[in-house]
Amino acid sequence: MTTGNTVSGHPGFRRTFRRDHLTLGLFFPIEAFTGDLPRMQNQLELARAADEAGFAALWTRDVPVRDPHFGDAGQIYDTWVFTSYVAAATRRIAVGTGSVILPLRAAVDLAKASCSVDVLSGGRFLFGVASGDRPVEFPLYGHEHARRGEDFRTRLTEVRNLYRDAGPFEVLPKPAVAPTVPVLITGFAQQSLDWITRNADGWMTYHREPNVQNVILDRWREAVDITGEGDFKPVMQSLYVDLTDDPDAAATPIHLGYRLGRNRLKKILSTLGSAGIAHVAINLKYGSRPAPEVLEEIAEHVLPHFPSHQ
Repeated sequence: MTTGNTVSGHPGFRRTFRRDHLTLGLFFPIEAFTGDLPRMQNQLELARAADEAGFAALWTRDVPVRDPHFGDAGQIYDTWVFTSYVAAATRRIAVGTGSVILPLRAAVDLAKASCSVDVLSGGRFLFGVASGDRPVEFPLYGHEHARRGEDFRTRLTEVRNLYRDAGPFEVLPKPAVAPTVPVLITGFAQQSLDWITRNADGWMTYHREPNVQNVILDRWREAVDITGEGDFKPVMQSLYVDLTDDPDAAATPIHLGYRLGRNRLKKILSTLGSAGIAHVAINLKYGSRPAPEVLEEIAEHVLPHFPSHQ
């Protein structure tokens, strides 16, 4: 199935994605912390600050259980509950999942939850989905980790069908902007890039060394075979950032990102935008400064160069 131009009128998609323009978002938890357990302090206040500042999107994680060996428990709270909580506390900013593990969930629950958040948020929901990378979770749901690729394909097809179909039963509500909630596939999800381009409205990928990232983006463009604005399918990525006090500090690699000053951050973001990245979701986990301070500095000095689409 090809999604084509089905989400171009969706408010959350329009705010976050446009051809040849990069926007900025934030991953929860919006805080710096060591280990795998965040404190989750002042998250609603920071979400509102991001909304007022003009960030494009806020992103939540789907981590059903804590695996101490994995090193990351996400934002701790259930992704649907927390995403709804954030959506109710904000006005304009898109709210997205990065990402819900499709093979673990029933299609009817996925369809109803995603449409509910989409409608209640006024069409601000972006549905990031993944195949799952934590083997410990799958037996808890009665699924096999080895089958996650096949189950991912099946579940996504089922959810798409439930968005559209009205009988013999109907899942309500329907998407805020027919016929679908915007779906962004994370990583390769055990699929080919060609399959992803045909079955997603966009792609969520990861930070890579620039030359490697450029090759991946070239492959994406070839697979999408863009022929016009209606066929635009954006690529977004996450980026871990430790923003230093020195605005001119050079970039030093950290896990999936950089320790750097704001001026270097602007240059890196400009390069990513020129390469074809449409949205960067910043993660502050490895930061050395308080998150409110960093958020304020990025909002004042970096965000004006990468505004969301009002």
